[in-house]
Amino acid sequence: MSRIVDRRLNNKNKSAVNRQRFLRRFHKQIRKAISHAMPKRGITDTDQGETVNIPAKDLSEPSFKHGLGGKREMIYTGNKEFSTGDRIERPPPQGQGQGNASNQGESEDDFVFELSREEFLEFFFDDLELPNLVKTQLKKVEKFETQRAGYQKEGMPSNINIVRSMQKAYARRIALTAPYKKQLKQAEKQLQQLIEQGKEHSQAVLELKADIETLQRKIQAIPFIDTFDIRYNSFIRVPKPTTQAVMFCIMDVSGSMGQYEKDVAKRFFILLYLFLNKVYKKTQIIFIRHHTIAKEVDEEEFFHSRESGGTVVSSALKLMKTIIQDRFATDDWNIYVAQASDGDNWNNDSHICRNLLNQDIMPYVQYYAYIEITQHGHQSLWREYQILSHKYDNFAMQHIQVLADIYPVFRQLFQKKLH
Repeated sequence: MSRIVDRRLNNKNKSAVNRQRFLRRFHKQIRKAISHAMPKRGITDTDQGETVNIPAKDLSEPSFKHGLGGKREMIYTGNKEFSTGDRIERPPPQGQGQGNASNQGESEDDFVFELSREEFLEFFFDDLELPNLVKTQLKKVEKFETQRAGYQKEGMPSNINIVRSMQKAYARRIALTAPYKKQLKQAEKQLQQLIEQGKEHSQAVLELKADIETLQRKIQAIPFIDTFDIRYNSFIRVPKPTTQAVMFCIMDVSGSMGQYEKDVAKRFFILLYLFLNKVYKKTQIIFIRHHTIAKEVDEEEFFHSRESGGTVVSSALKLMKTIIQDRFATDDWNIYVAQASDGDNWNNDSHICRNLLNQDIMPYVQYYAYIEITQHGHQSLWREYQILSHKYDNFAMQHIQVLADIYPVFRQLFQKKLH
């Protein structure tokens, strides 16, 4: 019988491979556990990992063994507590307070598994993607840029590298003429010696002169440059990353937006921010807060500063239009917009907002998501935006009433589309 012994060292990433195999095998159980854990944690905590409990019954493995069959007599070591026919109770389970309770004294602890931040986000966004991602993800359209990649022996005349070609030609001439030059130098030295001895008319002198002429012709016959010497600049096409996006976050911070509405909007933007960082390699976030006047701010001011006053939504849209024109070329950037408001706006301004979106913004953005956070009925801004939602497939609007609506609305806005 042959025996094969594997003496290879364990790969340093072996545990990572086993971990991924475990995640694939218990994908359904882990997703279910995360779904139960989400209501217990805030949206702002999504950037952390998660502890997942998997019931022991889900980890059981099928096994085959020979049955005992018939009657068997076993001999154990003697003791002072038991006699023949006594029944021995099963020992209590280790780790009180865990596992599945049983009225028969049998229990087995659940398997506790720690998900990292990346693994948690993978399950969290498992069935989500940004709409209209066909431009960069589904179609896999890549732009290329040309880069120098050394030299090659064949190419177009316009790509000839003169310096490198002359170096090759000079090296070739040195290598090929070296033996002839050495023989020529020796022949000239011998000829000079014979002439000094007065034998310039001897047969040896004539033969040396003939050899010198032959060597000189051989040296001159070597071309100054040959096709073998020519080198061309080599260029390769390197994919140019197009998976870069800019996300405009617009939030109403006027007096009509209470602390609760602002908190809901903050959580929604945080979720979007995490999602974009997962989808795109390069993501830039632009924060715009507005009341009667719009202002571009940093993340700290966007989420924590307080304002008061009326509401003019068009001020934010005009500022966003200017930023797009000045900083982001539509050929290189995928532009996404998320707007949060309580729906309050000057009546005359809502019509202006619709015209701005229709003429100057929607033709250049990949997706525009509007969420209205209010307990009351919709106002003029919602009605004007409804006209746009019927006209543009990349314009979506949803209504959020309570904090628990954030995640379902987010999934509804950015759920996978059937292509």
